[in-house]
Amino acid sequence: MEVLERNNLAQRRMEIENAFEELYKQAFPLVARFVSKMNGSFQDAKDIFHDALIIFYEKQIARAITVRVADEVYILGIAKNLWLCKFKQTRGHVSLDNLEQDISIPEDYFQVNKENNRLLSLLQISGRKCLELLRAIYYDKLGLPAVVHVFGYQNVRSATVQKYKCLEKVRNKVKEKSISYEDLLE
Repeated sequence: MEVLERNNLAQRRMEIENAFEELYKQAFPLVARFVSKMNGSFQDAKDIFHDALIIFYEKQIARAITVRVADEVYILGIAKNLWLCKFKQTRGHVSLDNLEQDISIPEDYFQVNKENNRLLSLLQISGRKCLELLRAIYYDKLGLPAVVHVFGYQNVRSATVQKYKCLEKVRNKVKEKSISYEDLLE
């Protein structure tokens, strides 16, 4: 009896392997063609196909599906859905390897503005440390905890106090020179 069960299991395993091999031969070229048309690589096609095959197998085992088309067409449908999900996730990603070499910025792209020079000179008068601190907070948009770490302050409170002192230096310089805020923005 035991020998008969082992033979049945071995035979069933062999049938499953043959079925998967046949399914692979029929379905993989369809998936590879689709992924290729969608600008995917051969490795992408293999990954998508294997994922689709696993999903198909799990649904077959759970008897969660009733396939009304050929198995390879059903696997192609799963692969298309997987590819579209992957495409949505990576659509905003651009490889910058070669892009950087193709882009060149003209020398006169950043035009110097007199008002910007005035504001920059006022900020420079406040001192190098203040200029760096204000730049980190307002231009680089670092949060105060990051500023504490970068500039070596004891805590967020001391960074806030230093920011206030720097802004006061600039305000006092503006008052001293009788410049209004609007003069800087014109």
